[in-house]
Amino acid sequence: MNFTIYHIALLTTFRTKVEGGELALSDTEYFKLCETVLDGGFTDALDVERYHDEQAVKQIVAAAHEHQVVVIMSNHDFDKTPAVAEIVKRLTSMVDYGADVAKMAVMPQSVEDVLTLLTATNIARQTLPQPVITMSMGDLGKVSRLAGEVFGSCLSFATVGAASAPGQIALENLRAELEDLKLN
Repeated sequence: MNFTIYHIALLTTFRTKVEGGELALSDTEYFKLCETVLDGGFTDALDVERYHDEQAVKQIVAAAHEHQVVVIMSNHDFDKTPAVAEIVKRLTSMVDYGADVAKMAVMPQSVEDVLTLLTATNIARQTLPQPVITMSMGDLGKVSRLAGEVFGSCLSFATVGAASAPGQIALENLRAELEDLKLN
């Protein structure tokens, strides 16, 4: 009998209430949770929210790298889509803080907002040394989850069961769509 063994990387994310999660945590509690995950060797990649205490963010990034854990630094704006320059500035600050991957999710109010996010993604792809992940949320933003690769987003998110963010697409649907749109 032949078995194929796949290594599937585990990304650990705890989304605080400020960033769209369910639970409000102090910076101390948030970083203690991150430290516990790292010290236990429970993950391959850790999502670190950018807009916490700057020194604590830098310390957890250093700790993650000491544990050979990839840092995906993130920021979520559930109210709006910032201007192109602001999105690029936020992604740049994540790279400056040591992120291996910079991630930004925004809430579009119009088609123009989706274009703003995709334009910022393209600029970040051209100017930053690290990969970026970006997406517009909700129904308007679904196209960014499907076509993000064209503009420079290196990854998309799908659901298995209930969605954790507005506009997420079911895995069985997303796989086929991404394959159809894959750049050769």
